[in-house]
Amino acid sequence: MTLDRTALRRHLRWLNLTLLVLYPVSWFAPLLRAGFLPLFGMSEISVISGLQALWESDVVLALVVTLLALFAPLIKTLGLALVQFDLLDRRTLPALEITGKLAMADIFLVALYITVFKGMGVGRIDVAWGFYLFTACILASVVLGIAEKRTPSA
Repeated sequence: MTLDRTALRRHLRWLNLTLLVLYPVSWFAPLLRAGFLPLFGMSEISVISGLQALWESDVVLALVVTLLALFAPLIKTLGLALVQFDLLDRRTLPALEITGKLAMADIFLVALYITVFKGMGVGRIDVAWGFYLFTACILASVVLGIAEKRTPSA
């Protein structure tokens, strides 16, 4: 059984709108657990707690991470919703695609920090479920953008 075009567009809309709930959950969920030396306890780090620490130490990096982790995914999701509900021209899809790729840069930064920290051998770092949720949200947004691009308008 295949979905007709209207049903497919409706499903894509709801999946995209689901991201508006899942993104904030992923921002507050633990991305990783880090501890300095094996003797000390592990502290959980989320996107929000990491941003709070960055704002105190490095404002420029905090601005970049805020743009990549919070604003880029939200702008892409809202823009895609506007396209899906025919409130924004479909010609904006390439710009929204670029915005989605910017959000992927944040995943790359976190993965890079995890790799560097683990390579130092001084502390311990474990990836937590929030990292996977945030990554899944970003990837879902990319896939939904591609699907919307390939789905003919109504």
